[in-house]
Amino acid sequence: MTSRTLRAMTVLTAAAALCGAAPTAYAAHTTPATATAAASSAQAADRRVPRIVTAWARAWNGSEPRALGALFTADGTYTDEAVAATFRGRKEISGWKARADSLIDNVHVTIRTTRSDGNRITVRSVYSGHLKGAPKPFAVPMTTVIDLDRHHCRIVSNKDHYSLAAVLAQSGLPADWTPPTT
Repeated sequence: MTSRTLRAMTVLTAAAALCGAAPTAYAAHTTPATATAAASSAQAADRRVPRIVTAWARAWNGSEPRALGALFTADGTYTDEAVAATFRGRKEISGWKARADSLIDNVHVTIRTTRSDGNRITVRSVYSGHLKGAPKPFAVPMTTVIDLDRHHCRIVSNKDHYSLAAVLAQSGLPADWTPPTT
């Protein structure tokens, strides 16, 4: 088993643990040792940050796109307001993460603060990375609004708000730059 597969299993197991269910993918490969490692990792997270937010950031910072999709309800939506794109369902959301990874080296989300109000969590973070082919990396403030299901264990809606103009300016790219098509 590769280290990438093991990392993906750990993230998906941790995501499923938020709801007390087995993960959708890799369930047949999960071992008690993997589950214990994921649980220990989740317990080590800052208790002030909701577990779903910690799992969300870990999925963005990881290399397995399905880990992000696994955090959502089957009909969940992910909206990136900066690029005016919305993705529906786990497969499309996983595809969005894969696309981001193909365009941005070292994609990283650093959580600064969270605020919970019922089923809604507002996350203030720093979104950073290096657009492939750009002269410089970027690090911009981002606010994400996450709506959870009634059990508070899966994401129903995610809306990211950050300045695309700031990303492009910090990256040393023109304001009219568009990503290459794949």
